[in-house]
Order: sequence, then structure tokens, then C-alpha cells
Amino acid sequence: MRAIGYQQPGTIDRTEALVDIELPDPNATGRDLLVEVKAVSVNPVDTKVRAGSGSIHGDWRVLGWDAAGVVRAVGPEVRGFEPGDEVFYAGSIGREGTNAELHLVDERIVGKKPVSLDWAEAAALPLTAITAWEALFERLSVRTPVAGAAHALLIVGGAGGVGSMAIQLARQVPELIVIATASRPETQAWVAELGAHHVIDHRQPLARQVANLGIGAPAFVFSTTHTDEHIEQIAELIAPQGRFALIDDPKTLDVVPFKRKSVSTHWEFMFTRSMFETADMETQGQILSTIASLVDAGDVRTTLTGRFSPINAANLKRAHQALESTTARGKIVIEGWQ
Repeated sequence: MRAIGYQQPGTIDRTEALVDIELPDPNATGRDLLVEVKAVSVNPVDTKVRAGSGSIHGDWRVLGWDAAGVVRAVGPEVRGFEPGDEVFYAGSIGREGTNAELHLVDERIVGKKPVSLDWAEAAALPLTAITAWEALFERLSVRTPVAGAAHALLIVGGAGGVGSMAIQLARQVPELIVIATASRPETQAWVAELGAHHVIDHRQPLARQVANLGIGAPAFVFSTTHTDEHIEQIAELIAPQGRFALIDDPKTLDVVPFKRKSVSTHWEFMFTRSMFETADMETQGQILSTIASLVDAGDVRTTLTGRFSPINAANLKRAHQALESTTARGKIVIEGWQ
């Protein structure tokens, strides 16, 4: 099968950063599905792993943690899927990735593809949707108010992949006020279009801007990027006994300013369930089924903003470079094979 891989970690500008290769076809065993990959999207985890981690097994490392495709074979223990099913999923960081014609994935973290979306539109969703869902509804519990606080959520980095999904999922809680940060006119327009009630600029002090909204101190803050730069402002603006979640990787994170307000801190990592094969691992498949229903009902839209074709090393390099520029909004997808 065709695939895109690398042998040594490093910067994307190297000739060998991502390479078109041939690998043996995998076989489905246990609870695995063998999926014919139709489209993949690129996430920050792709660029971080490529820059810092080598191969898991063998000579080549294949990246990719978002895919949409068709089930071609199932392992003997699979019960929820059959060949021909159209699926979408985010995979596991402990296994080879989706940048290949054929890919193995545990059925418990797979959902049926939304029927209203094409392959690329569907491939843009899984990782960011699961991350946003777990952060909002499992870590922050945004449906449960904080006494005396504004029932409001601040999303730092609203125009990125996760932020774009978090805005839409938060809007599924009717009483929740959604505040999103964005700094450029095009990203501010994007987050407003996705449903944010208020848009503020993360290049300016956050606490003053939130106070100027006149809604009170928000109960919840979800930080998707540059948390270390905003932590003092977040500690100032969040309500006493509020709840704070983050997904990025600051080198250090001083949460001592949260103590006086008894703010709970939650780190969201989408791969925890698949990495440790937790007892509730199938929850991620259930989340994707819910996302598909919301999409097909018109309540949530794909966050696809750019697509390249075909799936090859050159186009994956373009996508990595765009993501590393930190100016991308939504998701970039690569689709089809030639």
C-alpha cells in the first residue's frame, strides 16, 4: 500500500521530512477495522510528533490521526461494523497513523460517517470534535452552573480546529453564553459565524475585555493555545469556584493564582482513552455518533477550510507548513489517492 512516512524527526523544510513510501498491507485482527482511507486532516499533534519523535515500529513512522474512509475488513471480535461501512475517527497515538491507503483502528473509537458530508468534510471533524466534547462536557461540565458565576464560557483560541468545534458544541447548551477569542478580522468573522455570542482579542488583556461585556465573571474557561501567556489574565477574569481546562503544552504552568478562587484545573488529552484502553474507551465512538447526528441535523457544521489533493508527501508538507504558520483557521484536509 502507499503511505507517507519519515525516519528521523525534524523540521518540515527537510527533503526527508515526509516521504512517499510503500508498506505491506495490514490485516485486521481482534477488534480492529481495516479502513480504506479516503481523506485525512492535519492537527497540531502531527507537527509535534514529526518534529520530535521517531518511528514506533520498524523503519518508518506514519503520521495522521484523523480519517474518513470505508471499512474493507473486520477482525473476528468486531461487532459494531461490517465491510462497506463509511466511517470517521481520530485513531490512537500509540499506533501507526492514517496517512496510508489502508489503516487499522479499534472499532471502539470509530463512528459512522455523517451522511450529509463528503470524505474531506468528515475527515476534518473527529479529533477536534472529541477533544472539544470531552473538555466541555466531561472536564468542565458546562451544563452544571457555578453558584454566583455567569453561566458563560470563554474559549481562548476560538478560530483553531478545536476552538471552532468548541464554539459549536457549546452553543448546543442554550443557556450558555459563549465568548471566543480571535485577533484578525477574518478569524473574528469566522468565530462569530460559528456562533460565538461575543468575540474578544487575545492580543489584548482578556480580563478587561470580559469585564466590559457586562455579563459577570465566567464560570468556565477553555484554553486551546498559548495558555502560559494568558494564565494570569484567566485567573483574574474567571469566577470563584470556576472551572478551567487546557489542551496545549506549556513548558511550565503556574496555577497558584487559581488557589484563592478555588478554581479546578483540567487537562484534556483526547488520546488518553485509546492509549490506556480505558474501561470507557467506547465513549469516543459514541461521541462521534452524536457528532454525526448533530451534523446531519444541521446543528453542527464541518470546520474544513482548505483541501489539498491527492494524499501524498508534497501535499502533507503543505498542510504541515500551513499549520505551523499559526495563521490557519479551521482544518486543512488532504483527500484522494492517485
